[in-house]
Amino acid sequence: MRRPERKLLMKPRFCYHFDLVKSYATNMTGLTSSTPRPTDIRLHQASRKLEIVFDDGAHFHLSCEFLRVYSPSAEVRGHGAGQEVLQVGKEDVNIVNIEPVGQYAVKLSFSDGHSTGLYSWDYLYDLGARQAELWQTYLARLAAAGIQHKDQA
Repeated sequence: MRRPERKLLMKPRFCYHFDLVKSYATNMTGLTSSTPRPTDIRLHQASRKLEIVFDDGAHFHLSCEFLRVYSPSAEVRGHGAGQEVLQVGKEDVNIVNIEPVGQYAVKLSFSDGHSTGLYSWDYLYDLGARQAELWQTYLARLAAAGIQHKDQA
């Protein structure tokens, strides 16, 4: 099987473009042939948004803060149910590097030094599809902890 070509291209000021070609392995990390896969990933650093287009037509704009507070890393999620760590003060975080991981994920490195989460295609798709719900859940968790989000001050 031919390996997909990947390029991290520097686009005009503050935008990185991660171009994905559509030949992917299907037996990695539970991905199936029906799992939507990204065809385009663009980081817009000025607006702190990661834009992702999937091969089923879904198109998401995820803030760097949202991706950071929902990192799939053990540091954020813990090692089991109930061990999640509420992330606070991430309003101004940015992504400083995007690194492909095999043919199934990307590793995002953030400006606060966090870089241990692997964002699989299915996880990114789920974050995009449930963004509004997950964001409200995050804001409610902050409020329950007595912390006011910067945008709600």
